Amino acid sequence: MQTIEDITTDFEYLDDWEDRYRYLIELGRALPPLPEDAVNDENKVRGCVSQVWLTSEADDANPPHLTFRGESDAHIVRGLVAIALALYSGKTAPEILDIDAEAVFGRLGLQDHLTPQRSNGLRSMVNRIQSDAKQALAPA
Repeated sequence: MQTIEDITTDFEYLDDWEDRYRYLIELGRALPPLPEDAVNDENKVRGCVSQVWLTSEADDANPPHLTFRGESDAHIVRGLVAIALALYSGKTAPEILDIDAEAVFGRLGLQDHLTPQRSNGLRSMVNRIQSDAKQALAPA
């Protein structure tokens, strides 16, 4: 999986938004599929027009590191899932909560080139990831 730094560099290299959309689709295609049993109502991200599912696993470290996996039924949205995973997966819960996703998405130019529905869906993914990070920090 590519890092968010790699993705940012690739976005800067691509001048045309048609090329960036194709790149988003490629990022989505590179995501490993979720197991069938993970594509369920519990893992579904609310607030996305397209179908999006996210899973998270926290390790036993203090603070815990979270690993995210995701999937979507829409090509471009699957690429947005890949960007969100590159931004958050493998980080500690406090690091996840400190990330300014809007700033990162702004550097990529996503706010200006996504439909309002896709922007809302991306925001819903970020909210879900941050919620999972908060839950990982909560006492058992």
